[in-house]
Amino acid sequence: MDRKIDLDIAQGCRMSHIEDIAGKLGIGGDYLECYGKYKAKIDLSCLADIKRDDGKLILVTAITPTPAGEGKTTTAIGLADGLRRIGKNAAAALREPSLGPVFGIKGGACGGGYAQIVPMEDINLHFTGDIHAIGAANNLLAAMIDNHIMHGNALDIDINRITWRRCVDMNDRQLRYIRDGLGGEKNGVERSDGFDITVASEIMAILCLAESAADLKERLSRIVIGYDTKGRPVTCSQLKAQGAMAVLLKDAIKPNLVQTLEGTPAFVHGGPFANIAHGCNSVLATRMALKAADYAVTEAGFGADLGAEKFLDIKCRASGLRPSAVVVVATIRALKMHGGLDKSQLDSESLAALEKGIPNLLRHVSNIKNVYRLPCVVALNRFPSDTEAEIGLVKEMCSQLDTQIVLSDVWAHGGEGARELAETVVKLCEEDSSGFRYCYDDALGIEDKINAVVKNIYGGSGAVLLPEAQRQAAQLTALGFDRLPVCIAKTQSSFSDDPKKLGAPEDFTVTVRQIKVSAGAGFTVALAGNIMTMPGLPSVPAAESIDIDNKGRITGLF
Repeated sequence: MDRKIDLDIAQGCRMSHIEDIAGKLGIGGDYLECYGKYKAKIDLSCLADIKRDDGKLILVTAITPTPAGEGKTTTAIGLADGLRRIGKNAAAALREPSLGPVFGIKGGACGGGYAQIVPMEDINLHFTGDIHAIGAANNLLAAMIDNHIMHGNALDIDINRITWRRCVDMNDRQLRYIRDGLGGEKNGVERSDGFDITVASEIMAILCLAESAADLKERLSRIVIGYDTKGRPVTCSQLKAQGAMAVLLKDAIKPNLVQTLEGTPAFVHGGPFANIAHGCNSVLATRMALKAADYAVTEAGFGADLGAEKFLDIKCRASGLRPSAVVVVATIRALKMHGGLDKSQLDSESLAALEKGIPNLLRHVSNIKNVYRLPCVVALNRFPSDTEAEIGLVKEMCSQLDTQIVLSDVWAHGGEGARELAETVVKLCEEDSSGFRYCYDDALGIEDKINAVVKNIYGGSGAVLLPEAQRQAAQLTALGFDRLPVCIAKTQSSFSDDPKKLGAPEDFTVTVRQIKVSAGAGFTVALAGNIMTMPGLPSVPAAESIDIDNKGRITGLF
């Protein structure tokens, strides 16, 4: 797909004033803090003041992603538009993009074709400054840690056991491991350090899981920044940093409101990656969409083994939110890649490759239906190269799981291309979802929770904890953190921790090399395989094609 197409479509859109978009949801101007004509933050008091029952929550997830593309965010946006096309009061609740992928390889996160949120350039580039505020709060805490050590270290912080890292919202592998405090005692205490990308920061997770400004500050206070020389955790509250950090986040906590190309309201707030973080937009944005609309469409990052698992096992557990229906997005092109075809071969019919790749879809669907016990529909994102025989094969194999499959054509036709999907989802929302359950119980220990996800969701035989991870799990258990849910950081390209194992691999183990606690967010983090919390740029980064002309028109975004 030509990278310019999406941007051209977005730039050609005649947007409505953001006050008019808010008005569709009954949100008056007194609650709006406008950032120009087409973006606004919503005051948190709006949640308490809207006197109506919550709407239905619809989760959009996908198969394991491939370079062929699946269109999960595009489908979520198109579905919200489709629901409005059939007369339903709908809104979207989505994540906001990180600059890392925008200038790297993945691109932005505003959908595609005629199913986009706008203003596309603003959303992909800084937006309302939320991610920068998160980075500032993160790095304030880092600065206060090192300042405390330099001025006597009253808390007896062990400089070799500081777990809090600095962050920047850019793919910069050079910063993964650094040595700082160089140049003598006037320049700090020399120690090993490193940067994560901002969207992997615990501050991002805290912002996305906080229920209020007070809850945000309380969560900040619980952050464990490292350990003292006796092995005891040292917290943000002991450094007296939480108040100043909350000040930096006072505006960032407010959800952002924008619109789709068709004028559907869209709350875009928070953007943790699902491969290295918990992959969901903020609880507050989701609650606002549910409170203001009859149907709230949200999405979770990457495949259902990552974003959906974390949405259901972490976000729902923390907030009490419950989806009424789940949409699993797939493309025939991606399924053929899972079946072994090269990207250059995808335009030709191959029933053999498709049949080999479909088990990836079936495992994701089975997890939603049989592990989490939620109503589910497959949205087959249609491409011109798809043949009737290929479509028929996907439908036939999905019938084995008694799962409906609907063709979606939102990229080309926007909400009209999601009309059937919207009608199907409305029916699904009327089904009984009271049987919803988590993948694992709170009472399980850290290793048992990891094993439960590996076995029940990934389809593996279990997890292997390396000695360092075993030691960390034992320590966190002794400190009482074993009852928290677990956030597994692993490759998005496979059910396993090996990105080359496509399809639906079996009889594999997942190697966990490190376990740490995000006490403020309320989960432990298990790093599996070679996953990095600071991505790198590709050999030809997207930044090389992004430009702006003398009239301020941006090109090259996708």
